[in-house]
Amino acid sequence: MNKPRINYTSLPAFAVVLLMFTSITSAANISAQKNEDSGLYSWVADSEGFSIELIQLLPDFIRAIYMSHEFPDAEVDEIAGYCVFGTIIKNTSQQQLDYDVADWYYTDKHGNNHSVKTKSEWLDQWHKAGVTFSWTLLPDKGTFYQGDWQQGFTTIKLPRESEFTLTYKWSINGTEHTDIFEGLRCAPEQLSEQ
Repeated sequence: MNKPRINYTSLPAFAVVLLMFTSITSAANISAQKNEDSGLYSWVADSEGFSIELIQLLPDFIRAIYMSHEFPDAEVDEIAGYCVFGTIIKNTSQQQLDYDVADWYYTDKHGNNHSVKTKSEWLDQWHKAGVTFSWTLLPDKGTFYQGDWQQGFTTIKLPRESEFTLTYKWSINGTEHTDIFEGLRCAPEQLSEQ
């Protein structure tokens, strides 16, 4: 039986092509902070050229926002049933950065992966309910240049105080990056009595 011959001179070119289609996984530097007055947490993950901050928000805060914009009760109840985080994302690189929330997902404590509900998905739902308001949610996609940033709500469909991991992706000048934001937790239903 003859073994197939490998042309080793073609391997460097193949390796270059393989690298072009490979995502780079970073190791985020994650910090957590607890607000001593409220007991709520915020987290910041600094990755390769990208920073993301997630801030716990109480369901009553979310209800108040959407009720003030005259959302139907059913829509207010639905989004208040999600774990909603104030989210701030920043381009900390010196180059163009792109992100797409549709590429992000979260992993629950059982190891199940779930898509993050995007702004477009919420807006489609709200338009069907007669709502034209479109502010508050983190935009689905963005192209940032040096120093650009964006903020808005990120919604995670898990029970109160659930722990989860967020996997998020972005690209810098066309090079894809992936990172994992561990140790996140949904806000409680309400503030604890102190």
